[in-house]
Amino acid sequence: MARMYSRNKGKSGSERPLNRESPEWVTLSSAEVEKLVKKLSSEGVSPAQIGLRLRDEYGVPDVKALTGKRLSSIIESDDEALPHDLSDLVSKAKQLKTHLLKSRKDLSAKRGLDFTEAKIRKLGKYYVSSGKLPKSWKYTKAMSEVSE
Repeated sequence: MARMYSRNKGKSGSERPLNRESPEWVTLSSAEVEKLVKKLSSEGVSPAQIGLRLRDEYGVPDVKALTGKRLSSIIESDDEALPHDLSDLVSKAKQLKTHLLKSRKDLSAKRGLDFTEAKIRKLGKYYVSSGKLPKSWKYTKAMSEVSE
């Protein structure tokens, strides 16, 4: 949101320090971190949850500072059908459809479903153009169908 009197949009949050080296209190090596990331991703954990687990359970503040690679580049997504952000939107659409089966008059949920499906189509176009999805990929409402 813009600031009240200056017409500028402020930045919230703190900035990371400039040194991109691993802190001295991290005991894991970069190979161990990569092995942990691959193990957690094979268990079906999302990249956001992997980052949280590495931070909270293993004390790794920044994967990129330790390994030199981003978390998403470590995870091999070749065997995965959809990228994580797209699959999250599809599951959100599925949840909205299950809600709409119970309460059909919830117009704000219908509007939210329309917006979510528009986001899915827009993100799908991006992934098709960037080559992460095949050219024939297209979102259909059957992708997020709910079995009654």
